Amino acid sequence: MTWSIIARDTKTGRLGIAAASRFFAVGVRLPFIASGVGAVATQALVNSLYGPKGLELLHAKHSPTDVVRLLIAADEGRDHRQVHVMDNSGQVAAHTGSACVDWCGHLTGEAWSSAGNFLAGSAVLEDTVEAYLENSALPFARRLIAAMQAGEAAGGDKRGKQSAVLKIYGEEAWPDLDLRVDDHVDPLTELERLEAVSRERFVYFTRCLPGREDPVGLIDRDAIEKRIAAGRAAETLS
Repeated sequence: MTWSIIARDTKTGRLGIAAASRFFAVGVRLPFIASGVGAVATQALVNSLYGPKGLELLHAKHSPTDVVRLLIAADEGRDHRQVHVMDNSGQVAAHTGSACVDWCGHLTGEAWSSAGNFLAGSAVLEDTVEAYLENSALPFARRLIAAMQAGEAAGGDKRGKQSAVLKIYGEEAWPDLDLRVDDHVDPLTELERLEAVSRERFVYFTRCLPGREDPVGLIDRDAIEKRIAAGRAAETLS
């Protein structure tokens, strides 16, 4: 019912998941990421227990291959599930059950993985991955959205469009960016709009707040405004 991409930004080490579906609120049950640990995307006849359990296994230093093996071995519904997993170094593994609805499948590579089911065809994943790899100059969030848009242009979910999600984690316990479009006639375009709005103030303001490296953050409001202005100016130049 869905396709998704998991990737690790080799420039920053951030982990991201983007997904789209003809299903309400795909962002609720599909993407799971833990900072410094890894990422899990669970889909098809979704088993969201894979998310927390997969991250727990990654945290215990199991390889993605072992994580996938252990998850599906414990699940009698494994033939109806699809899951792909990435650890914090960018190693990946995936499973597409034999009972997933065609077209279904997955592609994996160095620091990226894409999987989908109920798709218009294999070109959805192929074009998603190609766009991700070809747009390495884009900032990570926009690169993931561009990849998903390429998959949609290849046919996407063959039932149509409804929801999309973009989740990115960096060094903190909370996400750098967590955008959801739960019900929309053109969810990826709306996701792209929300990402652009996030760059008006949000992404620069949140970098001023307390974090792991700076437990106080900026408390001078003039300094915060200057930091936001500098971020926006740099964005315009890029």
